This record gives sequence, C-alpha cells and structure tokens, in this order.
Amino acid sequence: MAVSPDFRDYVLELLEPLGEVTARAMFGGAGIYMDGSMFALIANETLFFKTDDINRPDFEAEGMAPFSPYADKPQMTMSYSEVPAHLMEDSDGLCEWATRAWEAARRNPPKKKAKKKKPKTKKARK
Repeated sequence: MAVSPDFRDYVLELLEPLGEVTARAMFGGAGIYMDGSMFALIANETLFFKTDDINRPDFEAEGMAPFSPYADKPQMTMSYSEVPAHLMEDSDGLCEWATRAWEAARRNPPKKKAKKKKPKTKKARK
C-alpha cells in the first residue's frame, strides 16, 4: 500500500478548497482526514473515498470497485471505493465527492473496540 509523497501532496492540494485536510501515514499508504474523520485513503498511488449506502451508487455508476487491502484475498473489501480518474483533474468535482465521502465517514464512525475487563481479585482478609 505504498504512496509517494508527491501523489499525497497532489491529493491534498486538490482538496485544499475543503479547508484543513491532513494525511497520516498508514500501513505504507495514507489516511486522509478532515475534522477528525478519515474520509479517504491512498494506497498504491490510488485515491479511495469512504462509501456508505448513500454515496456508494455514485461509485458503482462509474464502475469503481471497492478497496481490497489484500491482493491474495480480493473478496475482502472495505467501505472505500476508488475515485474515478476524471475527478483527479477536476478539483471542484473531486471536492464535491470528497464532501459526500466525509459525510459518509461522519454517519459511520469507526466502532470502538470494547475494553477487556480485568478480572476482579478478592482482597485477602486480615
């Protein structure tokens, strides 16, 4: 899931009209965040946006596939889909799709892992 600094910076430049958008390194790729929500990721020089039932049809209409993090397990996918290539040359269009991806991320925040409870120990009586 590699990403070059040049591609990461290009994506951030295209998304500048949205405000403060940041990238964080993630498994060789990058997560793209706005207002604390990860709404995009970059893997192998490809941009993917967060999807849900509301915006997924837009990606499907463009023939875009969901993100599959494991080449040897293509059936395992995540709720991110590849951004259509024509948007990579259209900052306004890309920002519209990015806004919908950010809204999807806000509607579907990551589930927090339940903390394991420590077993209760009995105190010895004196």
